[in-house]
Amino acid sequence: MRNVYTVKQVNAYIKNMFTQDFMLNRIYVKGEVSNCKYHTSGHIYFSLKDESGTIACVMFAGSRSGLSFRMQEGQQVIVLGSVSVYERSGSYQLYAREILLDGAGLLYEKFETLKKELEEMGMFSVQYKLPIPKYVKRVGIVTAPTGAAVRDIINIASRRNPYVQLILYPALVQGEGAVNSIVNGIQMLEKKDIDVMIVGRGGGSIEDLWAFNEEAVAQAIFDCRVPVISAVGHETDTTIADYVADLRAPTPSAAAELAVYEYMGTAGIMGEYELQLRRSITQRILQERRRSEQAALKLKFTHPGQRLNEKRQRAADTEHKLRMLMNNCLGGKKHQFALYVEQMKGLSPLAKLNHGYSYVEGPGGINIKSVKRISSGDPIRIYVSDGYISAKVKDKTEVKPDGRAGE
Repeated sequence: MRNVYTVKQVNAYIKNMFTQDFMLNRIYVKGEVSNCKYHTSGHIYFSLKDESGTIACVMFAGSRSGLSFRMQEGQQVIVLGSVSVYERSGSYQLYAREILLDGAGLLYEKFETLKKELEEMGMFSVQYKLPIPKYVKRVGIVTAPTGAAVRDIINIASRRNPYVQLILYPALVQGEGAVNSIVNGIQMLEKKDIDVMIVGRGGGSIEDLWAFNEEAVAQAIFDCRVPVISAVGHETDTTIADYVADLRAPTPSAAAELAVYEYMGTAGIMGEYELQLRRSITQRILQERRRSEQAALKLKFTHPGQRLNEKRQRAADTEHKLRMLMNNCLGGKKHQFALYVEQMKGLSPLAKLNHGYSYVEGPGGINIKSVKRISSGDPIRIYVSDGYISAKVKDKTEVKPDGRAGE
């Protein structure tokens, strides 16, 4: 008996065949939009048709980020997606991941290829991106000399800070020669001692912006030693230059805001910082002054000069006290000495001599108080009040207590 398959098995088999076909898993399909319906679930159902046929398509809500415009009947588009079988109906359809208006499809594929290549080379890596200076003096601009982009940059930069110098390199930003013009502009401004560089242009189609998707421009931005802000097109436009640049701005106006600090706001902040600094300095001066006064007071009590003055004062006080004690002692001694003098006057031989007495001195200077201490013929010296008399003993007579002369 022949093999018999269910409808489900057949549809599953066909779906598996579609799944295994590499080309059908990533395919670009070009055609005209028809029967386009936006479902409340967020899915988009439509068909692509040309002169020979029609293919059903669906873009699920999760893939809507791959659509940058609203689809309408009759549009010529290029859809990137995969072809598979919807088993329930047994029909195949194109599951869309990205949808581009016709004319941009090939360029977009080229864009994705170069983007992947440069990303693998590390040119998008964060570690190579330079920080944007907060306070700049000179800003280089590589863009067309006419158009809304340069006017917006100049107006916003001038309004934010009229003291910042803007240096414009008038570059071609689309068409033949645009790539070399942009590269030359980047390399020339890099030598002009600028702080930051804005590279970009106004919005346009992918063809208009394509110069900023070229590898030469990406390499020039990557090699630039000055921080580069990319400002290409509108907020929804993304180019290779945006990935390589040190900072991406959604528009040229935003690039000017990112590059140039607001002078008045900064001046206000600096004024507040100045007030805070003055308060801090004043407070610190008061603290240090108090500490200095305390240290001076402490030094006054502990300074060697102060201690020396104290010692000098103590020495002076001690000297004064000692002089008083010495004077008191000398006064007492003088008084006592005077008494002794008066007493001595009564015992003084001179006083006796003045009263009519005399003093006899024998040989050897002995005081002759008795006749027994001298012999006849001895020389003697008789002291009187006004001098002395030299004599010689001729004779001596001893007188007894009763007054009689001895033999």
